[in-house]
Amino acid sequence: MHPPGADTVLVRHGDLNTKSAHVKRQMEGLLVENVEALLADRVIPGDVQHRWNRPLIHTTEDAVAAATDAAAETFGVVSASACRTVSTEKAQILEALDEIARECYDGGTFAVDARRAYRELPYDSEDLAREGGTVIWEAVEDEFEPAVDLDDPDLTFGIEVREDATFLYLEQVSGPGGLPLGTQERVIALISGGIDSPVAAYELMRRGSPVIPVYVDLGAYGGVDHEARAMEAVRTLSRYAPNVDMPVYKVPGGETVDLLVREMENGRMLSLRRFFFRIAEELADRIDAHGIVTGEAVGQKSSQTIQNLGVTSRATDLPIHRPLLTRDKQDIVAQARKIGTFSQATINAGCNRVAPNRVETNARLEPLLENEPDDLFERAAAAAANAELVDP
Repeated sequence: MHPPGADTVLVRHGDLNTKSAHVKRQMEGLLVENVEALLADRVIPGDVQHRWNRPLIHTTEDAVAAATDAAAETFGVVSASACRTVSTEKAQILEALDEIARECYDGGTFAVDARRAYRELPYDSEDLAREGGTVIWEAVEDEFEPAVDLDDPDLTFGIEVREDATFLYLEQVSGPGGLPLGTQERVIALISGGIDSPVAAYELMRRGSPVIPVYVDLGAYGGVDHEARAMEAVRTLSRYAPNVDMPVYKVPGGETVDLLVREMENGRMLSLRRFFFRIAEELADRIDAHGIVTGEAVGQKSSQTIQNLGVTSRATDLPIHRPLLTRDKQDIVAQARKIGTFSQATINAGCNRVAPNRVETNARLEPLLENEPDDLFERAAAAAANAELVDP
């Protein structure tokens, strides 16, 4: 719901406020660019204004809801509100509140959340909240009996007064938070198309890191459905960053997977993981990436026990980022649904045929090295050298 006459979106960020003035200004500039990109990609009219602390989107009343949703999907945004803009004169603010109440308040409890960021005005937040509440009450009391609830109201009338304008709103649409995309270095994202890896990639994007998707073709143990769900996951992620190119590095790994299945029983999945990490390291050196992101979580699979994670991590000198490390599966599934990557992840791709009958949960590096192919890392380097760059 938005107030009548709303044609502006108030954009709020969070972690940017902990930065120095110089860094914050740069990050806000990136945030504005990313919001502009999402608006353009969705063909939503809007002019984004870079203002200290509160970027604004100037749009039309017909498009303000769509512009608010776009802003609320931008990394770095904590929340966004569709606003009606009036002057800082208290009389005009109260007059606008009266009109908004008559049109939008039709029952239940209400509260007024008033904030005055500009201290030179002849009234404070408490004055505005008290007088605004009275205006709202009187506007509707002939229609129904209003009630105030400051703890859990059915409708909140938001008022934010800044130096040159006042913004009136009725809801705050939650955003992903984090930092604007592009404020951190690039990382390699190992994308399988399952539930976990796209969520992990999203989390690194949410903290400002562009991701470079890498899909390892498992040959006969993967197939067209395995590849299709990975590519669809990347397409979904790219919608959150239309101004960032996200082609996929498709790496041939079928021969090595087949070798591991034929010759290894104990520790096979760990050696396969080490193969993936080494591929990622080879590609990172080539394309200037500074880490690897995976969807691993402690204990979720046999290869993801604390001991096994330590063994597989030693395949690379790059930092391995595991944003889902302590998350429960149901929480990861819920986020996958929310960001739109869940449905394709449920396609049965048959890659579980790689797993051996007996799993290893407490591996040691030395015995694993004795079992895995001596040329595993050479195979990884060759596979990375033959990677094909494809559009998802």
